[in-house]
Amino acid sequence: METSELNRVSLASQIQLDDLALIKQKGFKTIINNRPDNEVPNQPSDEEISVRAREQGLSYFYIPILPSGISAENIEETIIALEQTQGPVLAFCRSGTRSGVLLEVLKKELEQNES
Repeated sequence: METSELNRVSLASQIQLDDLALIKQKGFKTIINNRPDNEVPNQPSDEEISVRAREQGLSYFYIPILPSGISAENIEETIIALEQTQGPVLAFCRSGTRSGVLLEVLKKELEQNES
């Protein structure tokens, strides 16, 4: 995978179940959920989002980033998700920050591997 592949990823804060139809309408093909379940009450679960995303015809990946930070597994699973999909990707967590940090880590790793 090349660094430019990450340009198709957009970031968002927590999405709600009702957002998935609009996400599809906006042209996204894949959703990556970086938010662990049960961080706050009333947060939609991985299972709920997964079902609704698939109803909309979206690819869906659950790659939770724990408060302890980004893991090697997070990086590897994200690379796999991007290699298995095409088109625009929406990655989200509570505020979008963890997803953004994960993308920056991926960019740096890919740039080092391309050198």
